[in-house]
Amino acid sequence: MEKAVFVNRDLSWLGFNGRVLMEAAKETVPLLERIRFLSIYSSNLDEFYRVRMPVLMALDEQAGIAGPGNYELARQEIDRQQQTYGRIITAQLVPALEAQNIHWLYNRPAPDSIQSQLTELFFNEVLAYLHPVDLNQDLSGFFAENNKLYQLVVLEDLNGQERLQLVNTPSDVIPRLYTLSTADGDYIFFLEDIIRFNLKHLFPEDQVKGAYNLKITRDAALILEETLGEDLTEALERQLETRDLGFATRLLCEPGIPLRSLYRVIYALNLQKASVVEGGRYHHLRDLGDFPLSDPKFRYSAWPPSAAVTIPPNETLFEQILKGDILIHVPYQSYDPVLRFFNEACNDPTVEEIYVTLYRAAPNSRIVSALNTAAMNGKKVVVLVELKARFDEANNLKWAKKMKAAGVKIVYSSLDLKVHAKIALIRKRTAGQAHYLGLLATGNLNESTARFYTDHILLTAHQPMLAELEQLFGFLSKSRKAPGPEDRIDFNHLVVAQFNLLQKFLDLIQREMDHAAQGLPATITIKMNNLEEKVLITKLYAASRAGVQIQLIVRGICCLVPGIPGLSETITVTRIVGRYLEHGRLFIFHNNGADDIWMGSADWMNRNIYSRIEVCFPLYDPRLRREVLDLIALQKDDTAQQAIYLFLHQQDVLQT
Repeated sequence: MEKAVFVNRDLSWLGFNGRVLMEAAKETVPLLERIRFLSIYSSNLDEFYRVRMPVLMALDEQAGIAGPGNYELARQEIDRQQQTYGRIITAQLVPALEAQNIHWLYNRPAPDSIQSQLTELFFNEVLAYLHPVDLNQDLSGFFAENNKLYQLVVLEDLNGQERLQLVNTPSDVIPRLYTLSTADGDYIFFLEDIIRFNLKHLFPEDQVKGAYNLKITRDAALILEETLGEDLTEALERQLETRDLGFATRLLCEPGIPLRSLYRVIYALNLQKASVVEGGRYHHLRDLGDFPLSDPKFRYSAWPPSAAVTIPPNETLFEQILKGDILIHVPYQSYDPVLRFFNEACNDPTVEEIYVTLYRAAPNSRIVSALNTAAMNGKKVVVLVELKARFDEANNLKWAKKMKAAGVKIVYSSLDLKVHAKIALIRKRTAGQAHYLGLLATGNLNESTARFYTDHILLTAHQPMLAELEQLFGFLSKSRKAPGPEDRIDFNHLVVAQFNLLQKFLDLIQREMDHAAQGLPATITIKMNNLEEKVLITKLYAASRAGVQIQLIVRGICCLVPGIPGLSETITVTRIVGRYLEHGRLFIFHNNGADDIWMGSADWMNRNIYSRIEVCFPLYDPRLRREVLDLIALQKDDTAQQAIYLFLHQQDVLQT
């Protein structure tokens, strides 16, 4: 028997980001979409440096590692990917744009024909936003901001003395990328190149010896403590005000910067503990998401969403749900039924109570607006707001305040237990009888991300399941840290982290092992974002040794190693990265032909299993079960997204 082996989670995640780069390199992907994949890669890497690199640094220091630790291994992988990144731009994208008579001046001098226009842009649009800082002077009033772009300018004054100026690149207030149209075609160039070309006008009395782009990335951790008598929202607001003031984890610099100048910057800005990374000439390339290509031929062709349900004019969505479960696959299908679910609830006179978990709301959330209306209409509305949803804390705090003002009862989760479940419950009373309508999903109640996150949303009137959901909301409303013996809920339908999730999935895997031992077909198919938790991975290894066929679709982190003889030879792992962000979690256990199908919010990560409230739910409707089995089969096809789009549109035609 082989010993269980596990891939380092951070190196696995970097492998996912490398997979994003592969999409940017594909000639079959439209040009603008390839550039946007570069933007996604850069955004992901910035978050990795803000969130994970400080952890790796601390762990390696704590362990006293003499050789290359996880931090150094991560750096080496990032360096390799960055080299690939640069080659994709210079060897593939720039020539492809040139073939369209579009000249992207990526690390190239501006031709004479546009130089006068660059100077006009500098004086007319840029100069007012520049604030040079002399690094030879007192810097007590200056702080180099997180993820802001700067140019280190090396000057020589009339006395031959060298001095350093740090010039901001004001891409937070004016465009990062500019286009000039000429008879020779369109020229696209970066804001920092406008500044670089005109430094002689910014420092007219000095000679410019060199200019080098810099960016500083800072730790994004929030340190909150549950102090008696202190309002969590006030503590969070204070932390958010200082998040971008964390210690520097990375100084990203342009190649060729003189070593003496680099050291002067490090000491002047107190960056001694930051990792110095030599990147390309341009940094913060998440801004490529706004690359100025307007012709539709450079984008993906439009895929208008189909309808998951057709509602006659004289009926309501609630009536349709009572007739049978509805399963929505966004973004292939319209998100409108979710919005209608809450809109009908806020005005339906038979609706008495509404319960919702809110993890990441849209910036202009129509769902929250409906909840506010419901409260103002006299209904009891209870919303569990997760204030610790990383990088969405401020948005959630804003909505919580607005809902509270409208009369919504707001419950915040404790610091120790995030609520990541995507659930909503409506309690109606008709003819003196109470009954429920529910929403259970794999993704957030967020109409913005529903346009490009693939998720599954179940609308159901299954009363026994929803009675369990009501008990769960009762527990969450107490805002306890973790369930105790007095909080026991007998879940017969739902699978809920902190209650029965880990044991339920172990039991489902064991059942397939038992079937394999009896010579029966035994298969497991799981799709999720991340797979890290060792107990479940070890059980999957045991299932493989027992002969169970296991197919995993894991978008991001995967700490399981497939294909090892005697350990995981019946396990395959695939990763889907494409037009949409794969976000749905799906668990299928063959069960000797009577497939058990589960969906939900839970990845198999330590945090999901041990420190969050997650909800997974079964699919009971035979029609929906068949639909999901067909969809997962398409996921194994290289043309999966196109196939799924056509499949769901065909279903729409058949329904109509």
